Amino acid sequence: MEKIADAFSTALMLLVTFDADMVEIVVLSLSVSFSAVMLAALVGLPFGAFVAIARFPGRGAVIALLNALMGLPPVVVGLVVYLMLSRSGPLGFLGWLFTPTAMVVAQFALITPLVAALSRQAIQDLWEEYHELLRSLDVRLGAMVATLIWDGRYRLLTTLLAGYGRAIAEVGAVIIVGGNIAHVTRVMTTAIALETSKGDLALALGLGIVLLLISLLVNTAAALSGRSTQGAPVQ
Repeated sequence: MEKIADAFSTALMLLVTFDADMVEIVVLSLSVSFSAVMLAALVGLPFGAFVAIARFPGRGAVIALLNALMGLPPVVVGLVVYLMLSRSGPLGFLGWLFTPTAMVVAQFALITPLVAALSRQAIQDLWEEYHELLRSLDVRLGAMVATLIWDGRYRLLTTLLAGYGRAIAEVGAVIIVGGNIAHVTRVMTTAIALETSKGDLALALGLGIVLLLISLLVNTAAALSGRSTQGAPVQ
């Protein structure tokens, strides 16, 4: 018990003094997850909106697949990305394996189905309300997608926050493709796992506190965003 108390005290000291190693790890975690979410937004939001409003053969199967992919096991995603980026893989020439770029790719692959599935539901709700108006104006499909994404931007912000929350708390995929290399690819989740196994509870606790605070902030922002959209009129 005394050892845990000492570790917690040291962890607080690391936080108060902005320990350089801890700051480096936190900044890398934030930047990797933010980059992955932005890329997922560029792909997932338009695709989700397209599936919501378009009618094509196999649409039901696509929706079911998106919903199923929301629960992708991170280690499987990491393994697939590893095989793609390894020297013998089709993208090995890029040299991205064991770099932050590889971790962005892994998180992107993990959260894009989540963003697409949740955005499809949000856009479909708007489509059911405004499809007659948009069709009466003879708006093209691409313009419809852009219009609904813009009108549903506050609802979609909740979707992106959910994706960010999953990305930053993920460990399985990033440790496979990143390698948990000090000062290169070590992020909060992988560092916590490593430091705990080494018995360095102070750094692990400090990073855990930061990760918990970030998760609370993301969840609070998502809740506030969702609450603000309930009474917000579509513009």
